[in-house]
Amino acid sequence: MSNMKIPFSPPDISETEINEVVEALKSGWITTGPRTKELERRIAEYVGVNKCVCLNSQTACAEMALRVMGIGEGDEVIVTAYTYTASASVVAHVGAKLVLVDIAKDNFQMDYDKLETAITENTKAIIPVDLGGVPCNYDRIFDIVNKKKALFKPSNDMQRALGRVAVMADTAHAFGAKVGDKPVGSIADFSSFSFHAVKNLTTAEGGALTWNTIEGVDDEAIYKKLQLLSLHGQSKDALSKTQIGAWEYDVLGPWYKCNMTDIAAAMGLGQMKRYDAMLKRRAEIISRYDAAFKPMGIEVLPHYTENHTSSGHLYITRVPNITPEQRNEIIIKMAEQGIVCNVHYKPLPMLTAYKNLGFDIKDYPNAYAHFVNEITLPLHTCLTDEEVDYIIENYKAIVGEYLK
Repeated sequence: MSNMKIPFSPPDISETEINEVVEALKSGWITTGPRTKELERRIAEYVGVNKCVCLNSQTACAEMALRVMGIGEGDEVIVTAYTYTASASVVAHVGAKLVLVDIAKDNFQMDYDKLETAITENTKAIIPVDLGGVPCNYDRIFDIVNKKKALFKPSNDMQRALGRVAVMADTAHAFGAKVGDKPVGSIADFSSFSFHAVKNLTTAEGGALTWNTIEGVDDEAIYKKLQLLSLHGQSKDALSKTQIGAWEYDVLGPWYKCNMTDIAAAMGLGQMKRYDAMLKRRAEIISRYDAAFKPMGIEVLPHYTENHTSSGHLYITRVPNITPEQRNEIIIKMAEQGIVCNVHYKPLPMLTAYKNLGFDIKDYPNAYAHFVNEITLPLHTCLTDEEVDYIIENYKAIVGEYLK
């Protein structure tokens, strides 16, 4: 097969999205407005919750969730060590203390026994990650927070209403994933999705925050608070100020600016129309990859099991017993064949920002072991069958040399 050029994760944009965006531009309304509200409605319906707020990134969503729960200085938030910086940086943004937990020996999820031990009377939230689109073990996490209820010290009405440590899942990768028949986004207390350019569903930049109803707290009140937090604390958005004589507004707090635009939402509405087909295509590619690589002893994520359905976001592989140098050689050899691979992720304690916060990778041996031999293959809905074959053929040939 001649040399192909296969990018890692290009956005899958069709005429559908282009037309929606053109309509938005022609409408004369381009910032947060009717299309953003419509996308919020559709997402809430899709994941099976009452309300959803669309913001300009998953990071903003995760941070606003912490703020809505009043989590800040003096509080602790537990995050997995094996994730992208956005899962953890939000904890620093609100001034809480970041607590990192190593992953398990045999998978990319948090070591739940270590999680249980890490909970103290200052713990206010846990941020687990649905890595690659595979849901974490929500049952186990909820068992742990319920078991530790007696330690929980609420510091405001929202926390009192919840009555335990909040589960604030980083579901950046997992839009469309399910546990049994329950969609991710309706399982954790709060779930933050990403619609960044490389995600399954994209709005170029963007994200959505969904949440489960907290007994004694009105969903509409949470929605309003999130609107205020994300739009300067202004008591009226631009849309309601367009009503006759309705310029008057107040600012209720010196808050943040992280709203989604209607141009971005228009793209999202177009993507929503195609999303089921896109998920199906990802599943097809994954099953072809699995059939080729599993027999070789290459470790892959369990995307589809009896218990869960992944969103099929990343095709994460681990090549047994290779060194970091060999991993890099494989990535270069794949690039020489025109195939762009990636690594997900460099554990947080290896990054300068987190070293400066006092974390040391030596304390996270499982995260390190999973990182050194990890290679992520292209997995996206722009791939043709021929390109999938080409990736399989080359990866088998190149990795085969290291498995002898």
